[in-house]
Amino acid sequence: MSTSRVFAARLVGCSVFDPNGDKVGKVRDVMVVYRSQGTPRVVGMVLEVPGKRRVFLSIGRITSIGSGQIITTGLINLRRFEQRGGEVSVMAELLGRKVRLRDGSGEATIEDIAIEETGLGEWEVTQAFLRRPKTTTFTKGATIFIGWPDLIEDDYSGESQSATQLVASYADMLPADLASAMLDLPEQRMLEVADELSDDRLADVLEEMPENEQVDIMNRLNDDRAADVLDQMQPDDAADLIAHLSDERGEMLLDLMEPEEAEDVRFLLSYAPDTAGGLMTTEPIIVSADATVAEGLALIRRHELAPALGAAICVTLPPYEPPTGRFLGMVHFQRMLRYPPNEQLGTLVDSTLEPVHSGTSAAEVSRILASYNLVSVPVIDDNHRLVGVVTIDDVLDYLLPDDWRSSTNETQEPAVFTNTSTASVTLRKPRSGRRAPRGSRP
Repeated sequence: MSTSRVFAARLVGCSVFDPNGDKVGKVRDVMVVYRSQGTPRVVGMVLEVPGKRRVFLSIGRITSIGSGQIITTGLINLRRFEQRGGEVSVMAELLGRKVRLRDGSGEATIEDIAIEETGLGEWEVTQAFLRRPKTTTFTKGATIFIGWPDLIEDDYSGESQSATQLVASYADMLPADLASAMLDLPEQRMLEVADELSDDRLADVLEEMPENEQVDIMNRLNDDRAADVLDQMQPDDAADLIAHLSDERGEMLLDLMEPEEAEDVRFLLSYAPDTAGGLMTTEPIIVSADATVAEGLALIRRHELAPALGAAICVTLPPYEPPTGRFLGMVHFQRMLRYPPNEQLGTLVDSTLEPVHSGTSAAEVSRILASYNLVSVPVIDDNHRLVGVVTIDDVLDYLLPDDWRSSTNETQEPAVFTNTSTASVTLRKPRSGRRAPRGSRP
C-alpha cells in the first residue's frame, strides 16, 4: 500500500501503534462524511482496543499509514464508539452498495474504496474498486477502478445491500469478536450480514449474542435455514434460543431439525432453567471402562471440541449416548497423560468427584465448581445415568447479567467483594424465555 493512497478494506485488521512502537489496537472500520461539493472526507477510524472495546480515532491523530500498520500521535479517547449523524461506515454501509457509471456503461457494485491524503491530516475518498454484474453463471463480473466523481449513487429502496465483501473482511474473526462487530452495525446491515454467513458460522456467532438479537436474526430467517442453523448450535444454546421464540415457531423448527439434534434440544427443554439439567450440555466425551488412554486422548484432540469438554472424559456402562447406562466416573485429561497409552480408563476414574443430580440448583452447581476447582461436573438422573455435564462457561453465562456482552463499565465504580463464600451465590433472574418443563423424554 502506498502511503498516499490506501484501500479501506485492506486497513481492516491492521495494527495501530503509538510513537513508541507500542500496539494500541487494530482497525475495524473507516468512517467518512459526504460533502455538498467534492468527494467524501475521511473523519477517522474505528479501533478495537484491549478489552474488545471499540473506540474512535480521529484522522487528525494519525501520523502515518502504510506497510500494513498505522502510527498515531498516541492520544486516543477510550470512550466507546457511537456513530454520529452524517457519518458513513465504509465497511458496513459503502461496500456492497450498487452504483451507476456516469459514462452510461451500466451498474456495478462497490468492493473497495481508495482514500488519499490531500493535506496534513486530511484524507478523502478518491477512487472506487467496482465489480460489474455477472455475464455468465460460472464467472464473476469484470472489475474496474474508477474515480469517485465518475459514479452515481442511487437510493435502491427496498433492495438489500450486498454483504459479501463485509463478510470476507470478517473471515479471520473469532465468533465472539464477529458477534461484537455485528452488534455495532445498523440493524438492517446486521441482518444482511447474518444472511450472508454460512450455517455453521452463523450458529457460532448466535451463541455469542444477547438473547434479543438472537431472536431478531432467527425471526428474519426462513424456517428451513433457521432449522439448519439450530442443527449446528450446541444443544444447550439451541434450547435457550428456541425457548425465546414463540411456542408455534419453536415447535415448527424442532420438527424441521435433524431428529437426533431435535431430540437433544427437547430433552434440555424439559428441565427448569435454574437447575443443572437446564445448564448442562448433552455432548460430553463418553467411553466405556475398557477404553484405553490412547483412545481417550484421540477423542480429546478433535478440533471441534470445546476446551472445557476436553478437560475430562466420562466413563459409563452402555449405552454411551445420554441418558447412558450407569455412570461410573470421570477421568481427567492430566491424569491420562501420566499413564501409558494401553492403560484402561476404568482404572483411572476419579473416585472423589461426585456427580450432581439434574435437579440440583444452579447455585449449588456453581458452589461445587468453585470449591473443587473444576471446569465441568457430570449430571445424572434418578437412575444414576449420565445425562450431560455442566461446564464453567455454562455457569458463568447464567450468573452474569443479561447485558454482560455489551457492558463497558464506564460509569460504574470497581466492585468490592467482602464475602468470598460460595454458599450464598446471588443469581440473576432465571432466563425468562425458557419454557416450563414439559416432562422427561421417553
